[in-house]
Amino acid sequence: MNNDSASTPVPLSDAALDELAGSVAGPAVIVGIGGSTRFSREISGTQDRLLRRLVLHHGFRALAVQDGAGAGAELDRYVSGGPGSAADALAQAWRPQRTEETAAALEWIRAFNREHPNDPVRVFGVKPAQAGRDDYDAVLAYAHASAPPEQLAAMEAHLGPIRSAHDIDEHVQRARGTHPGRPFAEHARDALALVRSLPRTGAYDAVVARMRLIVDFHEHSVAGRGDYGGEAAVWSGVIGDFRQRTGARVVYWDGIAHTSAAETVLGMAPERGAQATVGSVLRERFGARYVSVAVGFHHGDLGSVVVPEPGADLIDARLGAQEAPAHWLDLRTEDVRRHWDGPAKARVISGVYDPGQDATGYIGVPSPAEAFDVLVHIRRVSPVRWLP
Repeated sequence: MNNDSASTPVPLSDAALDELAGSVAGPAVIVGIGGSTRFSREISGTQDRLLRRLVLHHGFRALAVQDGAGAGAELDRYVSGGPGSAADALAQAWRPQRTEETAAALEWIRAFNREHPNDPVRVFGVKPAQAGRDDYDAVLAYAHASAPPEQLAAMEAHLGPIRSAHDIDEHVQRARGTHPGRPFAEHARDALALVRSLPRTGAYDAVVARMRLIVDFHEHSVAGRGDYGGEAAVWSGVIGDFRQRTGARVVYWDGIAHTSAAETVLGMAPERGAQATVGSVLRERFGARYVSVAVGFHHGDLGSVVVPEPGADLIDARLGAQEAPAHWLDLRTEDVRRHWDGPAKARVISGVYDPGQDATGYIGVPSPAEAFDVLVHIRRVSPVRWLP
């Protein structure tokens, strides 16, 4: 099976990617491949092509993604030979996953599994079960069948605006000025109260359970928590427990703010101080058997925004002093590590990035060499291709 058939072209050569994969595999049982943005074709392509090499040549047999258990199960069904297309499998996934680049990775895993039915690659989400669009549909169908007109209208008024968070995260809506105003978690809790007041027919308990999932989704979102950091203990527990239960070597795709092996300070909320990451908890649990790879970039067009050259205080600027299309550094070697000790900032471009506030688009780490075992730097990036 070819490493790169139908994969996204990336600036690193095949030989460099082979060497990189061999470097990070070593004794690793979990490799976190974090991107500084989710919106770059080249960064997604690098994550994909590294995954392929780790599967083909180093025995990795699982991919963990930042999504709910249900969405992860849909992806796993597809790569295990289930019906439909990769795009179908991604229909309920978190919006940043719904790209042609992710679809290509899933198609490759599916082809690998077809050729290796007794040694397949599994896919799973690191978050607990989450609400999906079908939960809203089921709740509203129950209300249509059993609620008086005024309650039905209230239910639709609560659920209508908040289901948009499954296409554009609530905190992103706020940043873009498109948010309708009232916090989505409040709408969800009011809708739950209305559901509980409806007649108790045979489907009542199932509908209440779906509505509770909707409440949990909005309460645990970035906007609901008021925190960009995620839930490091929970997500790392899912990854670590999967490893312990199955013995599979795992690749974990996420952003560098989550995969960092050290605690991070978010530039958009420095007052919160250093926060645990998924990677820092995995490093504590697995030691050097958790390997952290950071894939960053210098500048480029991400579709919705053009990102300028990084500020001089970012490690991205230092890496960009080498004008190659891409290169990588192994910070575990002593002669390299000593040049990357000390507090540092790495650029992060999220869905709320504003070029006018570029100075806040970073994570702070105690040392690049503590946070990342390997740094991959791409000179110029272009946008991911969104699925319809």
